[in-house]
Amino acid sequence: MQEKEYQIGLIHATINSVQPILEAFREHAPDVTVVNFMDESLIFELNETNTVTKDMVRRLLNLAQKAVDYGVDGILLTCSSFTPAVAKISHLFEVPMLSADLSMLERAVEIGSRIGVIATVAAAGPTTTGLLEGIAAKHGKDILIDTAIIPEAFEALQNRNQTKHDQLIHQKAEELALECDVILFAQFSMARALKTLKTKPKPILTSPEISVKAIIEEVSKKEAVLND
Repeated sequence: MQEKEYQIGLIHATINSVQPILEAFREHAPDVTVVNFMDESLIFELNETNTVTKDMVRRLLNLAQKAVDYGVDGILLTCSSFTPAVAKISHLFEVPMLSADLSMLERAVEIGSRIGVIATVAAAGPTTTGLLEGIAAKHGKDILIDTAIIPEAFEALQNRNQTKHDQLIHQKAEELALECDVILFAQFSMARALKTLKTKPKPILTSPEISVKAIIEEVSKKEAVLND
């Protein structure tokens, strides 16, 4: 990975996504400076409405603008529930802007035909499923998707019961592994459950590591074009 000390703006909709992505940057891109921008009311509102509204998109746009005004080289949105919003606003900025999970989803379609998706936020499940279907169609690949949503796990994490959060995800992963080629943890906040999982009978993908590498690659490409 590059050595240049880039600055990456991280846009968060929940405090639970912060630690996993910071750990991923420390491990895979330690020379990068991360700058955090957060509006946690977004995830609470989304859990109530189960819909990404125009107002939510505007609030994400404002966070992205703050990151650009600060001078970041790239922006990473860390909440997969809002991935569709990136396509609506990323073209408004000169710096690269990526969503949390697209690189992970591309990888899943590449290696599996039956894909298990686990989410703990209701909106993240169908969002991830729809994106997987779009990616598969783009590549001309037939896939089957098994999607499981565990809101009790998100509630447990909000209440600082990490053990229950992880156990609920582990149980569902074991069930999906019986039929699926690969399993996705749909949100950054779920990455901790992979670290506490003792056995992995099937590949399990989480987005923090893949997202770090993807945003750095996009920033590097952008810089290379500007320097030509």
